[in-house]
Amino acid sequence: MREGSSRMTCEETAVRARRAAAVLGSLSGDKKNEALEAVRRALLGSAETIVGANLRDLARAENDGLPAPLLKRLKFDEAKLRETCAGIESLMKLPDPAGRVLSARELDAGLELYQVTCPLGVVGIIFESRPDALVQISSLCLKSGNAVLLKGGREAAETNRALHAVIEDASVRAGLPRGWIGLLETREDVADMLALDGLIDLIVPRGSNEFVRHIMKNTTIPVMGHADGVCHIYVDDEADPEMAERVAVDAKTQYVAVCNAVETLLVHRGLAGVFLPRLKAAMEAKGVELRGCVETRKIISCAPADDADWKTEYLDYILSVKVVDSLDEAVEHINTYGSRHTDGIVTGNPGNALKFMDMVDSADVFWNASTRFSD
Repeated sequence: MREGSSRMTCEETAVRARRAAAVLGSLSGDKKNEALEAVRRALLGSAETIVGANLRDLARAENDGLPAPLLKRLKFDEAKLRETCAGIESLMKLPDPAGRVLSARELDAGLELYQVTCPLGVVGIIFESRPDALVQISSLCLKSGNAVLLKGGREAAETNRALHAVIEDASVRAGLPRGWIGLLETREDVADMLALDGLIDLIVPRGSNEFVRHIMKNTTIPVMGHADGVCHIYVDDEADPEMAERVAVDAKTQYVAVCNAVETLLVHRGLAGVFLPRLKAAMEAKGVELRGCVETRKIISCAPADDADWKTEYLDYILSVKVVDSLDEAVEHINTYGSRHTDGIVTGNPGNALKFMDMVDSADVFWNASTRFSD
């Protein structure tokens, strides 16, 4: 225990998680689904407590001057709770990812080799101030049979405590081992976690590039980084302008404060004169500020964009726009300034679409679809 506190240390929490992981990893898919259902019901039944905790977090964060887009991320009302619980219900319908036979070979008479999926063990996840992320992460870990240590943003401290308590209590009553889910709260906990290479099997940091690099440099535990979302959509000269408008508006405005919202729109010169005026009207109707290159501002009036804009994840109602001469120029721009998260092309030309998807270096590359689908 920490001096003067009854709260467990990070190492004590990790030890409990390691013990629980051995049991959790052996549970059947049906048993894990029963626990997920118990968690879903408990969360919905605890809505008043959870929303109350979130309102206190919101009031404190607003008083501390947290920017509006981040306040939107922090908000966790009853509608958001129901949406998150619907995600648990969808997760339950998926096949059990553990125990699947991927391959089987007979090496010799009586000598057989099987490749079978199994849980990692204990996963440490550091995430931003989005309470729904805590539910999503813990549910995915439960489904896959992994114990989890959660370190959320301090802005969501009360909401995270309420969610953790409900999830742990409901899952333990459903037969899961106590300690499979642990909540960490301080910066010191993060530093302690990075040293626990004998107890933690994987760390997943969600945050800026600088933060992810800091984690990688300060631990010997394997790290799977999740960093910036500087996402792009390229509107080809063979795009349907109406479709391009719908895709761009959804990608920018459906939820601005997330890593898969589009930040830069690239428009082929051959379509720019037709498309940019309708884009301006549609984006202004949604309250989006456009920042354009010199060629863009020859067609529509907007604020100027500079080199810094091409590198910026706004997480706000701001969209940078650049006119390009070719698909190759669009690809070069994305591979230079993008964060390799999610990028898309709008075009009616299958050859252009396939070339774009082959050449863009991103985790998700879409054709005629919003970047928000990567969520």
